[in-house]
Amino acid sequence: MFDSNRLLSAALIIFGAICCLLYPLAVFWPSGWAWHEGSPAENNYYMMIVAIYATLGAFLIRAAKAPMANASLIWFTVVSSIVHAGVMTVQALANPMQHGHLVGDIPALLLVALVFGVLMRKAHRSR
Repeated sequence: MFDSNRLLSAALIIFGAICCLLYPLAVFWPSGWAWHEGSPAENNYYMMIVAIYATLGAFLIRAAKAPMANASLIWFTVVSSIVHAGVMTVQALANPMQHGHLVGDIPALLLVALVFGVLMRKAHRSR
């Protein structure tokens, strides 16, 4: 069977890198990743989100070296991803122009929460 700590480390690196790539995702698939019209750089709010997620991504990648020592960061990522996805789901359902998010960033956030949550529980049990 796979070592849950190694899987968690790999997931932290993969999802951390994706967080760092939020801006290019919005450029190539704006209906699934950007909440405004035009270039991502034209929206101050979006650039703030890019900065926050790039920072989170860098810390997730760094946490891959010792996942259990960074448990609070990982659990913050799980819970904040669920809350963020919930708010965005309500907003996307209320605005037909935002329905692309129902197959873009919303499922991505829930996937992050699910993967990290399951792997954290398995890693904790294996200790």
